[in-house]
Amino acid sequence: MTARWSADSVLALAPDDSSRRAAATLARPGQWETLWKDGAGAADDLVWGLCAGSAKNPYQVIVDLAGPAFKCSCPSRKFPCKHALALLLLWSAGTVPDEREPADYARTWHEARQSKAERSRASSRTDAADSDAPADSPASADDGAGFPAASEKSRAAAKRRAAERAQRVTDGLADLREWLRDQVRAGLAASGQAGGGPAGAGAAELMAARMIDAQAPGVAAALRGLSGAVVGGAVVGGAVVGGAVVGGAATGAASGGAASGGGPGGLLAEYALLHLLIRAHERLDQLPEGLAAVVRSRIGYPVSKDDVLAGPAVTDQWLVLAVRELTDGQVPGRRIWLRGRKTQRWAMLLTFAAPNGAWQDLATARLRPGTELHADLHYYPGQPPLRAVIGTRHADPARTGSMWRGPAGPEDGIDAQLTHWSAALEQDPWLTTWPVLLSGTVVSHGNEWHLVDRAGAALPLAYRESLWTLLAVSGGDPVTVAGEWHPNGLVALTTWHGDEAVAL
Repeated sequence: MTARWSADSVLALAPDDSSRRAAATLARPGQWETLWKDGAGAADDLVWGLCAGSAKNPYQVIVDLAGPAFKCSCPSRKFPCKHALALLLLWSAGTVPDEREPADYARTWHEARQSKAERSRASSRTDAADSDAPADSPASADDGAGFPAASEKSRAAAKRRAAERAQRVTDGLADLREWLRDQVRAGLAASGQAGGGPAGAGAAELMAARMIDAQAPGVAAALRGLSGAVVGGAVVGGAVVGGAVVGGAATGAASGGAASGGGPGGLLAEYALLHLLIRAHERLDQLPEGLAAVVRSRIGYPVSKDDVLAGPAVTDQWLVLAVRELTDGQVPGRRIWLRGRKTQRWAMLLTFAAPNGAWQDLATARLRPGTELHADLHYYPGQPPLRAVIGTRHADPARTGSMWRGPAGPEDGIDAQLTHWSAALEQDPWLTTWPVLLSGTVVSHGNEWHLVDRAGAALPLAYRESLWTLLAVSGGDPVTVAGEWHPNGLVALTTWHGDEAVAL
């Protein structure tokens, strides 16, 4: 049986604060059927239970600790849901009894997962045997009849597929360019037609589908953002170029940001950014390497994690400053912002939940503000370099002692922050998200919130309910805030009460 996790480790898996609170409420034996056998139990790496809910029958909740992976019959789209978290809290507290065999419903689900995994492994072994066979093996050696080695065939096939994809992207972007011209010819007011017409939101969805066919998922996400900007017959906000997490970038819809303001002017700015991306792709071979990498990532060209790990490493004590839950996209995810104590470099980690609820990278998903990690980070191609992946870990994550020990403290002020943002935009015109670490006073006037620094400069704070928590922690005094800057405001994600990190 797997060693029991701590309650903090369980709650670190939660997709948001509301899930943590709900799980704590449900983590009571009275919410669950009899805590034995089919009611609730644990065997090997499985924990299962029947939780009373709003439906007639109790929810069947199963957790595979080896993943971890989650299964619950409730309708929630969060991974893991509050029932799975509550079951793990009961298990971590020793309330769930150990059993010799899992309940039937837990065993059936687990066996189905194992069978699927085995089929996947068998398929991978077959593919590897076809593409990576040694040169002197019967399947790959040149038999003297002019047949090339399998490895050469594989390289040639990969090159051909890359060329075919590039051509599909080029053809798709050519269609998009004509579509953008049609929008301008028809007039931006026509973009307020919420459901159809040549310039309506429905047309943007159709063009997004065309971009998926063209293997340009980043552009598709930007177009879906455009269609979502049309509400009640009026254009109320801009979309975001590069909205999906593609290649080495993660911005747009995943960030909740906007590349420009609302109204027709904002929509025209979005069209202009899309047109700029098309023109940049046409000249991809002529661009500097860093800018070419940015364009590829915005379009949606994939970047292998293995290729990233093969690049140079940046070793530091990485402070975990902020975590952003990504719940608006089709796949729930988590964005984690780090900053090196010595290098003062920012890094952004991404991890996503699979359909079964298992995190793509559990160790990364568990990172929380107020901890630091001694590790090697490898950056994805692009400029400025932000997205990274963890390579070698030199120690387990540990709580920070004094948060501002060393040079990784808050930026000098808002003017310096905006200077950094301007320099970043110069390198990546499609950038919509930028990490921020600032000290200032929280000022509220109705629903308008600002963070004001010592020099009197102010940044607007994007309104969230957690701003009241930020105000309470500050008590009217200057406070340090970590978060994300978007063109429509600063999203506050973490503040500090003394040396204690408070997630917002």
